[in-house]
Amino acid sequence: MSDNAPTPQDDAERIRLKRLAKLQGVSTPRASTSGPSTPASSTPPPAPKSKPIPKPTPAATPRLPVSSPSSRIVSSSSSAAPSPVPTAQKKKVLQTLDLPSWEHDAVSKILKVTLSRDEAQKSGFDLVWLKYLSEELKSEGIAPDHLSSDIIDRVLIARLEVDSQGMTDDLDYLPVLASLPPQQTTFEYLVGAWKRLNATRSAVLKKGFSPMDTKTATDKLEKIRELLISYAGLTLQEPGMFPQPTGKPLGPPELLPALLSLSAFSGPLGSSSSNPSSSVLSATEVEPFLQDLSRRFSPDDELDPILAPVVKLLLFHPSLSRPEGLGGGDSGWRAIIGGLEVLVSVKGIPELITRMPEWIPEHATAVTFERMSLMGPLLRLGVFMREWPTIAQTYFSDPEKRTRDDIESSFASLRGTLKSLQTSLFQVFNSLVRAGAGPREAVLQYFARVIKLNLRRAGMQVDPDTVASDSFMVNLQSVLLRFAEPFMDANYSRMDKIDPLFYAHSDRIDINDETRIKATSEEASQWVEQNKEPNAAPPNFISNIFYLAIAMSHYGYLRTIQSYNGLARHVEDVQRHLDMLQGDGSWMGTPMQTRTETTINLVKIEKAKIRMQQLSFETGLLEPELVFRCIGFTTFLSTWLIRQVDPKKQHPKPPAALPLSKEVPMSFRVLPEYIVEDIVDYLHFSVQASPEKFELAGKIELLTFVLTFLTSTWYIKNPFLKSKINDVLFMSIWGYGRERNGILGDLLNTHPMALKHLMPALMHFYIEVEQTGASSQFYDKFNARRNIAYILKVVWNNPSHRQALNEEAKNVDEFVRFVNLMINDVTYLMDESLTDMTQIHEIQVEMDDKATWESKPREYRREREGTLRSLERQASGYTTLGRSTVELLKVFTAETKAPFMMPEIVDRLAAMLDYNLHVLVGPRYQTLKVRDPAKLKFDPKALLSDILQVFLNLCDQGEFVKAVANDGRSYSKELFESAAEIAIRRSIKTEAEMEKLRLFVVKVEEAKATMDAEDDLGEIPEEFLDPLMYTVMKDPVLLPSSKNIIDRSTIKSHLLSDSKDPFNRAPLKIEDVIPVPELKLRITTFLSDRRNKNTALDKSAEEIVHMDTA
Repeated sequence: MSDNAPTPQDDAERIRLKRLAKLQGVSTPRASTSGPSTPASSTPPPAPKSKPIPKPTPAATPRLPVSSPSSRIVSSSSSAAPSPVPTAQKKKVLQTLDLPSWEHDAVSKILKVTLSRDEAQKSGFDLVWLKYLSEELKSEGIAPDHLSSDIIDRVLIARLEVDSQGMTDDLDYLPVLASLPPQQTTFEYLVGAWKRLNATRSAVLKKGFSPMDTKTATDKLEKIRELLISYAGLTLQEPGMFPQPTGKPLGPPELLPALLSLSAFSGPLGSSSSNPSSSVLSATEVEPFLQDLSRRFSPDDELDPILAPVVKLLLFHPSLSRPEGLGGGDSGWRAIIGGLEVLVSVKGIPELITRMPEWIPEHATAVTFERMSLMGPLLRLGVFMREWPTIAQTYFSDPEKRTRDDIESSFASLRGTLKSLQTSLFQVFNSLVRAGAGPREAVLQYFARVIKLNLRRAGMQVDPDTVASDSFMVNLQSVLLRFAEPFMDANYSRMDKIDPLFYAHSDRIDINDETRIKATSEEASQWVEQNKEPNAAPPNFISNIFYLAIAMSHYGYLRTIQSYNGLARHVEDVQRHLDMLQGDGSWMGTPMQTRTETTINLVKIEKAKIRMQQLSFETGLLEPELVFRCIGFTTFLSTWLIRQVDPKKQHPKPPAALPLSKEVPMSFRVLPEYIVEDIVDYLHFSVQASPEKFELAGKIELLTFVLTFLTSTWYIKNPFLKSKINDVLFMSIWGYGRERNGILGDLLNTHPMALKHLMPALMHFYIEVEQTGASSQFYDKFNARRNIAYILKVVWNNPSHRQALNEEAKNVDEFVRFVNLMINDVTYLMDESLTDMTQIHEIQVEMDDKATWESKPREYRREREGTLRSLERQASGYTTLGRSTVELLKVFTAETKAPFMMPEIVDRLAAMLDYNLHVLVGPRYQTLKVRDPAKLKFDPKALLSDILQVFLNLCDQGEFVKAVANDGRSYSKELFESAAEIAIRRSIKTEAEMEKLRLFVVKVEEAKATMDAEDDLGEIPEEFLDPLMYTVMKDPVLLPSSKNIIDRSTIKSHLLSDSKDPFNRAPLKIEDVIPVPELKLRITTFLSDRRNKNTALDKSAEEIVHMDTA
């Protein structure tokens, strides 16, 4: 057909002019016949179409509406196989179709028109009498008594041109206008005709016509269908084409109610049933109608101007911006989701949606994207208080007054709604992805644009008003996790489909400014250049989803968790402020009472708001299915990460060998550090917030990840990440519910990997954490070591772990470093905690003197109260850490003794134990008495028991006896007598154990007498003395950098804690020191000469030791 064929708009305009001419009585001469006024052309106008309408074929017959299941049954029965029953049957007689008569009736019924006034009058003018068309046809020599598909276009235009609000002087025609449906729009009329056409087609298929007659009839109906759909689409696009009622929304808004009717929650039950006499699309008819629209307009790319405005009206619906959001009683968002789900299920519409400019608005910012993009208003729905304060106020107001059951009920209600939303969002995106390559790429671009716009969310101190909302990002994360599920099977069979070189093969995710796991930016750039493949196919869909999910988690979900964790710290700060305001209540009854009470109430209101925020975060972040998916993805990611460093690339079948190779692969080193960080951060969160979710899956992967990178810490550069991995292991053995040993407690004592690698991993990390390079390393190491001590305590009763310790102790240098650091920690922590305890005691004694205390100025009292609270917090931490380290010493000295007897260890160990024993049982103990020791985690009885046990463990070691005897600072016979008496009186130790201690003291006193006699050396040359300890050197060595000479045991002890020369801070290893044999010989000769003089060595032990051992 020629491109110049008349369009429906041309036909409508021609007929409009004809009607106007007829009403004005204007005569237009005909070219070939005389008669009433007619257009210049005598030939019937072509069928209206904006582009050539393809001739319908049987294959293109639209599927029947869902509302007519019976019609499908009837139509299929005609072609069904004959009944197998062998009884005689009459041959089915096919009915004959009187095609002209049926066609006339069908057109009349479908369009509700007639060319006869008598027929119109008989129907009560339910059939519209097309008077002027009838006259036209007469003037053209066409009998106006038959409606057929040949003139269907003229009939339809004539009907659409009838104006129910028009004026006429034709009294004969007045009943026609008066009987028209009031306020019916053109679109509504066309919808009604379309519905009647479907009913007519269903009736034809139910009749027993011959296949040929049935096909002829349905072909004619399809021609009418195409015409109705053509004008319906054009009316949506240009509602002013035909006369329309006033005061009603026209065009795209007319299709909106039908789309909003699709949700089960959007209207009363039963409202979706099909009614052929109605001019409104029922819920079951919307999809077939959209399919017809798409079939008609998609091939010529004409669907966009018709449905794009409808899509915008739906997705930018005002109900999505209501303050109540998901908590609204009208469930308006469900109706929008329902409409969108149907739209994206229709072929052609997904392509339309994803090529609309609003799919990814060009100039949208991180903040405006979720309001300007098509999917944004739906994706930003959520429960978080910052975006949806009304929900928090409705469900979590007065949180302190709510019972746990009440809160759980609110959780269940909101989480059910949120789960429904997230499920529907995924279904929409999944339909788009499955629609073809174009929509699939558009969806990936959508995710990538969100990530690119929100890089700032990963920063510190981010203003939430400058980035996307938490609800928006978490919902997108939920969608991506669902996309990832198909390739996260239990056997990891599809893991190899993930492109490990994605960051070199694709620029979809920009990581140029990201810190790498263990590579410089130059190394990363070089790696990208080496692995680029310009002519290779882009990474597959699985790879894109995998890496997009990682990035979305980093910039979205995990930042939301970070905000939630920050609220806990905020609550602590507010509570401290509240405690300070309340103080001891001395403000009551004073002029300050009213002001103080007002301030206290304001702080309580602030605390309640923070608690409401916490509950709203918990609602969304701890939605059970989301947690399961996050754990599943995180453990899958951790397994994938280990596979990247497995030389065989087969982990976990079989597992990668530990420890890993010292050579770290570049493909691993250049990965963004946030991959490891996000694994650790989410595990850190989930093992605390949802430990029970690991009961189904994830335990083995969690254990494997932790042990892999604790045994091979050189694979990760960031010391904080290493410490967090250690923290995750620590939190994984916290008890919860009925699980006393937490998530991993049982596995640590049974899994072969844990039995083999846990003990060396913890010992090596205990040493490594001493120097992290961070400014906070001094305090960080205590937290890490506290966790290690707790883990070791949990697994210590397992013989396999104790055997592993003995194996590690064979590496003497490493184990001595470990022991030395334990001694350092105990020395510092016990000193600090006991000092704090003394200060707490002093302040409490001061406060107990009520008269004196009340006489002090208010500011002074407030300051002292603040100091007390600070000391209590600090002392609690120190005592906990100190006690746990002493417990380690106790169990380790019971298991293996040799490493503790090394020259660089034993003296320091003895001095530390003597000092702490002196503090606990000496005169200073009175200053340690505080009001509430349990609050400070201070248990002097348990601490004394552990210290005494260390003495008992080592009492049979000669070197330890000499070391205690050599401690001139804290050791005394009376100290041990007092300790033994207290231990028995308070049932800390048994009489038998204390008898063993007394015998140890006898040995110490003997050794002390002997050493005193030996040390009577007189004047000692300065060059023989150790420059740090001022004792006679036994094995002098030269330090290569500073050129100082020092005793080997002294420098060895120093290097255990500090790897630098003590004199000039140059790097130093024990292997670098240079023996000085000449000086050693001179010292040995000097000592031999002096000791051969008269000494007390010939005195008996009874003369030296006078200790009551009764």
